[in-house]
Amino acid sequence: MDHRKKAIELSVNDEPYVLAVEPQQTLLEVLRDSLSLTGTKEGCGTGECGSCTVLLDGKPVLSCLMLAVECVNLDITTIEGVGSIERMAPIQEALLEKGGVQCGFCTPGMVLATTAMLNRNPKPSEGEIKRSLEGHLCRCTGYNKVIEAVEATIEKISDTHK
Repeated sequence: MDHRKKAIELSVNDEPYVLAVEPQQTLLEVLRDSLSLTGTKEGCGTGECGSCTVLLDGKPVLSCLMLAVECVNLDITTIEGVGSIERMAPIQEALLEKGGVQCGFCTPGMVLATTAMLNRNPKPSEGEIKRSLEGHLCRCTGYNKVIEAVEATIEKISDTHK
């Protein structure tokens, strides 16, 4: 092992990993380059766009700003841990149904931010929905269809729990 690298244990999408990482490697770099989890996107690299959002212990964070060594003993959830093509999460289905996906580059970050919000508050107001999407830049959708998709998800989840 390179003398600069440090062995760390990470839990990503409920899977344990032991990796050798450089002290300055971001979580985004480790997810994409070491674990081949490319659903997490690098948009800006400066924490401005939200495309790299993942969940750490259920809270949304920007993986381009987190060092991988800071994530030991935390549960990391990426878009691959939320749903798949074969079994989409309700928010993913709603985004497709409502036309809230255009190029899709920002979608993983918005899905994870929405997932965290709905786990905290299954019946958020429109204002709370908008606040949960702050920091997620989308040049394609104009956000209205995304908000409609979140509202449809809330309705679907509420119907399921009746």
